[in-house]
Formats: sequence, structure tokens, C-alpha cells
Amino acid sequence: MLLQEERELIVEYGKKMSAAGLSAGTSGNISIYNAEKKLMAISPSGISYFDTVPEDIVIIDLEANIVEGSKKPSSEWALHSEFYKHKPDCRAVVHAHSRFCTTFAVLNQPVKAVHYVIGDAGTATVPCAPYRTFGSLELAQEAVEVCGEGNAVLLANHGLITCGATLKSAYGLACNMEFIAEVQYRAMCIGNPVILSDEEMDHVMDEFKSYGQVRKPGEKQCY
Repeated sequence: MLLQEERELIVEYGKKMSAAGLSAGTSGNISIYNAEKKLMAISPSGISYFDTVPEDIVIIDLEANIVEGSKKPSSEWALHSEFYKHKPDCRAVVHAHSRFCTTFAVLNQPVKAVHYVIGDAGTATVPCAPYRTFGSLELAQEAVEVCGEGNAVLLANHGLITCGATLKSAYGLACNMEFIAEVQYRAMCIGNPVILSDEEMDHVMDEFKSYGQVRKPGEKQCY
């Protein structure tokens, strides 16, 4: 079975995403890109993550040609493909319909630096891409363009996209973005949240570069 490890991780993180409330029902999708094989493992369309097994994960190239799998790939395959094409370091993409991020997406408003953890996205503001029909190439192109050099972007009246060097990092970023969006929402209910300055966020992002554990030479990348 092609990309077995990637398949198993998508099943695992799909269940995590549903359990955490980042997506409801069969909404949302996850992928991992194997740059060496130039193949993407992506969640299937319309199947609950709690019912998904590794054999259901679809292996496609970046043009959606099915290489292995009997299921139909996620309708948002182009969204994932565009991120891999235009972000060379990207190896995993998470698309969620999390409640608070989607609230700001419905408002067509960005998530701002109300908390320093937004620096995990590589930017001081997570912007909102204009509305385009789900599953369309236009949506995918707008999302990548508006995302810019960051690793997260809201989709107007739709949801959230995060990407990373691993699925663990992309999923963790989706969780962090939902936390920040909730804090921003709650602060706005009380008054006017104080936004951290660009200078402070530049310092935070510099500090983030050395955050966490350092991988040992030869240690395998964990997706």
C-alpha cells in the first residue's frame, strides 16, 4: 500500500480534528505531500473521520490523477495541491471549519495579534481570502495568494487553512488559530482588544525559530 505511514497519520489526525471540534460531520480535509514520490495522500470525500480507515485515503498526484485508492478524493484537492505547488517547504495541509475561525471568516475579518501565539503562523495577522465556491481552482488560487508567506489563512464564509512541514505542525497551528480566534472574539465582546505591535511580533517570531526540541542528525522527520 502506497504511503502507508501518511495514510495512517491522516486517519489519526482526522479523528483528532473531529474530536476537538475543528470540523463537524464530514467537513474539513487533511493531506500529506511526499515530495520524493511527488504524491499526495488526502482524505476521501464525504466520509466521517471516525469511519475512515487507511485504505480509504486516496493517493493522487498534484493534478488529482488517482494513483492508488478506490474512493473519491476530497473535493478540496486543488486547495491542497496549490499550497504544495507554491510553498516548497509545505508537506501537510489541514482545512478546518472550526467555530471561531469560521466566525471571523463569515465577517471577512482577519485574526489579529491579540495573543503572541499567532506568531506560530509566521505572521502577525492571519488574513481572510475572498469568497469563492468550495472545491474550485479559484478558491485555491485566492487562498495561496492571500496567505502569502504565512502558514494560515481564513477562507471567507468557509473556514481555515493551515500548512506546515509536518502534519503535526499543521494540525497544531489549526488548534492555535482557533484558540486565538476565540480569545479575539471574547475580547471584542467586552471591549477593544489590544493588538501586539509589529515590532513585538517580529521579536516573537524570531524567538519561535529556536522554540522546541532540535532534531538529531539522521533522525527521521515525523509527519
